[in-house]
Amino acid sequence: MLNKEKWKKKIKAILSLDSHPGHISAGFAVGVFISFTPFFGLHTPMAIAAAFIFRLNKLTCITGAWVNTPITVIPILGVSYKLGRMLRGLPPEKFQIEGLQWQHLEKHGTSLLLGTSILGFIAAVAAYFICYYLVVRFRQKDETLAELTKEMEETGEDME
Repeated sequence: MLNKEKWKKKIKAILSLDSHPGHISAGFAVGVFISFTPFFGLHTPMAIAAAFIFRLNKLTCITGAWVNTPITVIPILGVSYKLGRMLRGLPPEKFQIEGLQWQHLEKHGTSLLLGTSILGFIAAVAAYFICYYLVVRFRQKDETLAELTKEMEETGEDME
């Protein structure tokens, strides 16, 4: 069962991280982009690698990689496939797959990668601004966090 209190604590922990709101949001946005890729089972390792390579917040990058859930993955793949075919100038075709393993998706790979890249980029940009807004808004409720955020935004750096 979904434990609301547990999730509230996790979200509060992310929103109150001792880091610049832009740094937190960038990690989340990259994770969201990764979550749209058709490389199922590799999202978390890819998020960890991206966090290390681009020096992003690891927690938010991994959290963002979990945005695309089993409920949303099939509709997103279908839309991505159709978008990819359209951008490649190919006629629309029904998207049929036997499974989510790469060997089943490989024959649609070019269209899927193109479509998921476009949708993932759009979702990542939206996720960045939403996450930034939520972090700043959450921190305004706490006087200490609000002051810390103000200093971070003025200097553009994380405070130690």
